[in-house]
Amino acid sequence: MTNRGKQASRKTVARKIGFLEVPLRKTTIKIFNQRLLSLTEHIGLLVIAIATVFAMASEVITMVRAVQLTLSDLLLLFLYLEVLAMVGLYYNSGKLPVRFPLYIGMVALARYLILDMKAMDDWRMLAVTSSILMLTLAVFLIRLGHVRYPYSGDESSSELRQTDRVQN
Repeated sequence: MTNRGKQASRKTVARKIGFLEVPLRKTTIKIFNQRLLSLTEHIGLLVIAIATVFAMASEVITMVRAVQLTLSDLLLLFLYLEVLAMVGLYYNSGKLPVRFPLYIGMVALARYLILDMKAMDDWRMLAVTSSILMLTLAVFLIRLGHVRYPYSGDESSSELRQTDRVQN
């Protein structure tokens, strides 16, 4: 085969991306890696969802056996629901808003405060409530930034801006 024939055969195993020619082998490896990461991610989310459902069922069984329902039990169930909502949202949209883990953190701190309030000293109680306040401010700032400076192609933020304009 001549040099010209070798160049022609190399061009057939290359893919033009933008102004670069990338060998097909590299794009195939990249696609394989992306699929492998996606599969691992979905398996991890499935494990999280199943574990959350089992933990939720265990908590409900404990409440039924004790024939008692406390505020801390309700907050724990709410935490489980938030985790399931976060997994469901990721499956539906492929995006995970930063706000969901912040909500989970706020509820977890509130539950901690409720459960251990009698045993806490004043400074620890102040620290926990300050942490809840900081998480609340973080959610507010993220939400404000999302409404004022939306991502391109994000329908939810454009709907919120239209709603704000109508209300004003």
